Amino acid sequence: MWRKIISNRDPRDTLYSEISKEFGDYFSIAANAGKRLFSTYPKFFFGCMVFLMTLSFVLSFTVFRHPEKAKIQEVKKVNPVEDGFSQIMQATGNIRETLHLKKLVDSLATKKHLSAGDSTLLDSALDRLSKIHQTLK
Repeated sequence: MWRKIISNRDPRDTLYSEISKEFGDYFSIAANAGKRLFSTYPKFFFGCMVFLMTLSFVLSFTVFRHPEKAKIQEVKKVNPVEDGFSQIMQATGNIRETLHLKKLVDSLATKKHLSAGDSTLLDSALDRLSKIHQTLK
């Protein structure tokens, strides 16, 4: 059913090894420049690091703190008879509208040539049918 894929790739070749082959010189230049910069100004970078950690600590307990909002549950007085009856009425209305739109689509589908008004009417009828179908799901 499925054909076996044969790869002639060297197993020692990985993404990292290929990237280091291509860009290794640039990475070593950047690493040496970073080492020189950090060894030239160690106190400055240590101070920056401590400042950023302190700032992160302060912000995490002040600005970025999101207290949980109290969940208020409203108790609705539900009358199952009224609720069920309204669902039945809504379903009946949807069925009637679906039948009306089906007749409209069938009558437009029997025409050989549609005018601009007919195609607009057909498009809106199909859109309405899809909306009714989605409310049923």
